[in-house]
Amino acid sequence: VQLVESGGGSVQAGGSLRLSCVASGYTSTYLAGWFRQAPGKEREGVATIDTACRTYYADSVKGRFTISKDNSKNTLYLEMTTLKPEDTAMYYCATGWSAQFGPLALVPHYYNYWGQGTQVTVS
Repeated sequence: VQLVESGGGSVQAGGSLRLSCVASGYTSTYLAGWFRQAPGKEREGVATIDTACRTYYADSVKGRFTISKDNSKNTLYLEMTTLKPEDTAMYYCATGWSAQFGPLALVPHYYNYWGQGTQVTVS
């Protein structure tokens, strides 16, 4: 499985961005999610979606970010609104085989495939 993210950029606080992640290869994994990592900080889960389209969000982004997917295009999305400077980070998409839901689905350990990341900077 190969994952390629796009859509990052620089925006002002309060702005919006939509990240995309295109998957190729064997794409039928159980979990798909977005993670982010700021300089000097650990990678953290942001949002996740499973095969039943159940979603789960980190408290820090709940109500502002929306994860979705288009299976026909093998594409995962992250719609980000009301962006804050603390959202600045490298954003990664990931997929995994583990059947997790809820907070555990935001743990990087349960993901098997990772993209290279796309930078989001909010000023």
